[in-house]
Amino acid sequence: MAKQDYYELLGIDKSASADEIKKAFRKKAVEHHPDRGGDEVKFKEVNEAYEVLKDPSKKQRYDQFGHAGVGGNSGGGGYEGFGQGQNVNFDFGDLGLGDIFSSFFGGGGGQGQQQRQARGRDVESRIEISFEQAVFGTKTDLNLTLEDTCEHCKGTTTEPGHELKTCDTCKGSGQVVSVTRTIFGNIQQASVCPTCRGAGKVPEKVCTVCRGKGTQARKQTISLKIPAGIDDGATIRLREHGEAIANGPKGDLYVNIRVSPHKQFMREGDLILSSEHVDMVQAALGAEIEVATVDGPVTMKVPAGTQSGSDFKLSEHGVPHLKGSTRGAHIVTIIVDTPTKLSKQQKELLEAFADKANHKGFFSR
Repeated sequence: MAKQDYYELLGIDKSASADEIKKAFRKKAVEHHPDRGGDEVKFKEVNEAYEVLKDPSKKQRYDQFGHAGVGGNSGGGGYEGFGQGQNVNFDFGDLGLGDIFSSFFGGGGGQGQQQRQARGRDVESRIEISFEQAVFGTKTDLNLTLEDTCEHCKGTTTEPGHELKTCDTCKGSGQVVSVTRTIFGNIQQASVCPTCRGAGKVPEKVCTVCRGKGTQARKQTISLKIPAGIDDGATIRLREHGEAIANGPKGDLYVNIRVSPHKQFMREGDLILSSEHVDMVQAALGAEIEVATVDGPVTMKVPAGTQSGSDFKLSEHGVPHLKGSTRGAHIVTIIVDTPTKLSKQQKELLEAFADKANHKGFFSR
């Protein structure tokens, strides 16, 4: 299914400034946030759009090439881009274009294929952390069973004490060439050698442990450091911590982070939001109340005449910035509770106050 245009997702024009993009993202993120009953899929799409449009270089590629320019329709093996720190690398060889160019321009594409080094399979994992762990960061271990380098042959596929020899099928070229007759003449097409898989060499004797595979399934414990300020839906990439392959580097490990909702706090970017209840006497006369924060209880002054719905900011009690040493704020919304049941004495006292105020503006601002 075709992906929705990033500008349409955020409800902005292509000419929108960086500030307008940020404001539009915050509005849409609040609207679709799962903690507020929003659509989780839509929330992720909005985050994806913002990650691209906030970066000038990614935005330029998107404006020029669309989703293909930033990996939105990745289908070839040469593209890689997950979450933070996307790397974009277009490699058309996996789409067979190298063979076409080789047919028309007399070779050269095949050698490029031979030089490209295969790598192990990328692996995706998922962990769930608490709200506080996302704010302050944490360390955890991932226990995974992955294809790891064979300890006996060290990934060479060759039994120790034996050498590699030239592949008889491709004569060391790493590829085999087939000729197809068409109405336009003979067309040559090169493909990876099925015997040596493009290496050009095969073992004199295959490894007796991995049977020439070069890898073994093995349980692994991988340490993961989660930075302070990470958000729900983020992905951490661990280079070469994926599965191994014979005679090549390991793939990458992508860890998807899910943050458990908090019973009292909500998050909006680097802000933490919560509410506190006061009675109408405290709101009218002013009071000092104890407010729960991720740093522990904090005393906050509620000034006289505070109205229900008023917001107060506790600086440096929010979420740390991923790329800096500062923190956002904690926004506290005051809710004034109006009593629904009054004793006879309480009712008489309120009536007396009302009489003294001549029934005019006693409870006005």
